[in-house]
Amino acid sequence: MSAEHPLDPLLSIIDRSLRAVFAPASARRPLPSTAPDMPLPDAERQRAAALMRVNHAGEVAAQALYHGQALAARTVGTRELLLAAAQEETDHLAWCEARLAELHSHPSRLNPLWYAGSFAIGAAAGLLGDRTSLGFVSETENQVERHLDSHLERLPQDDRRSREIVAAMRSDENRHGAAARSAGAEELPSFARALMRQTARVMTHTAYWI
Repeated sequence: MSAEHPLDPLLSIIDRSLRAVFAPASARRPLPSTAPDMPLPDAERQRAAALMRVNHAGEVAAQALYHGQALAARTVGTRELLLAAAQEETDHLAWCEARLAELHSHPSRLNPLWYAGSFAIGAAAGLLGDRTSLGFVSETENQVERHLDSHLERLPQDDRRSREIVAAMRSDENRHGAAARSAGAEELPSFARALMRQTARVMTHTAYWI
């Protein structure tokens, strides 16, 4: 068995990045909803679509964060943990894309921007060392869980398909955060956590409309 070439991780990340931004997402797991696609009043359909567009943009950003962190990871174990989580985020991406199509809507038109910015943030976190990078994963997932909780409150009660997708995503995010903590994540300083919240707020508010 041949040894890994030094450029292999970089080429792999480039391939993953291009697929995340420009190719339709392909899920390894089935859509986590067996509820029928019931018609919604137009206002509720538009609200559900806007929220699922935000979730889709968040999954694009999550892919980018993990890819950037994986590229800068110092150990194979950390890189594999990050890429495994990124694969599950690909499932989320595909689920959100499918639901957006059912709601006769579209993903955020700024997804390449969300990816590029998040990749840079992820790479910067990775360069600070694996424990800091894993701490970034833990805090990111904590914030995403709260964000998904708010969407479960805001989604129309009759939109069972969107709600079941969001609930499944939340379960995965919880596991990603727990895995990072088990792998040695260190807690980030309060100013870093606050900056992450503000950055996420800009993206979510913009993606709701564009």
